Amino acid sequence: MPDGLSTVVILLIFVALFFDFVNGWNDAANSIATVVSTKVLTPVKAVSLAAFMNFIAFLVMPHAIAKTVGKGIVDVSIVTPTMILAVLISAIFWGMFMTHYGMPISMSHTLIGSLIGAGIAKAGFDVLIMSGIIKVLIFIVIAPVLAFAFASLFAVTLFRAIRNLRPSFINRVFGKLQLVSVSWYSLGHGSNDALKTAGIIFALLISVGYLNPADDIPSWVILASFSSMGLGTLLGGWKVIKTMGMRITKLRPVDGFAAETGGGILLMLTSIFGIPVSTTHVIAGSIMGVGAVKRMSSVRWGQTRTIAGAWILTIPATTAGGYILFKIFLLLNFSIT
Repeated sequence: MPDGLSTVVILLIFVALFFDFVNGWNDAANSIATVVSTKVLTPVKAVSLAAFMNFIAFLVMPHAIAKTVGKGIVDVSIVTPTMILAVLISAIFWGMFMTHYGMPISMSHTLIGSLIGAGIAKAGFDVLIMSGIIKVLIFIVIAPVLAFAFASLFAVTLFRAIRNLRPSFINRVFGKLQLVSVSWYSLGHGSNDALKTAGIIFALLISVGYLNPADDIPSWVILASFSSMGLGTLLGGWKVIKTMGMRITKLRPVDGFAAETGGGILLMLTSIFGIPVSTTHVIAGSIMGVGAVKRMSSVRWGQTRTIAGAWILTIPATTAGGYILFKIFLLLNFSIT
């Protein structure tokens, strides 16, 4: 940590990094569910690989998403440390609650929903930046649909190319290729998700006058965010991994390769253009797309409806959580300076 930050602000930064840890914990399934369910890697080896790729993503990907979250959801001029604390507590609670029950949710949306709720509680609806919020809401629908389409198209092309090969040969070759595709997807996961926490820390540093909105995000913020998420991924949310890897559809190595590659392409594109999509939505849509190419009945649509319900509920629930927590802080005259 640099000089000039108060102890309270430093503690808040560590709370933000704990959120990032929970993000990695829930979202470990996004990176490794396919490679674990196909038995290409053991769970421990899979999370180790995913955590490493999550971490090194900061070296190779742009940081546009961090600024989208940091100053693209609410007017940063009204953001206070107390408001940031309400946002983080709301997001952490929802993330841990849903991880406990094995539900793969968008931790990005817990953060955005909580920020919306706390912003409304602090200064009303006028502080919301609707262009940024609308972009996020649109991609709640578009991201899984695009992922479904990307993965389906890739799978159709791939399955046709290998249709005359022996199944044993296909499993052996794509078992090796899946190591490449899971690394590719984990890189996209890290570049998309860790930067959202960096955006919250960026907003916090602006709120205490340490940075200006026009400043670049400090490298130590980026590095700390990627490290925390990598650690959460390393520990893995095993119930969520089971839901994603085994309860949507049965996967072979070639299916996992197609899902990870199609989803990874989409994540890289959204990272480049600064669009904070849900990696959970992307990989779930990709898995469904690959399963549907084999046959529609191979996808457990009942399970996907349950997952989609959790997605839909996340932003309203965390908006309420951020709003209520900040109002409680006001009633208690609790303030962080």
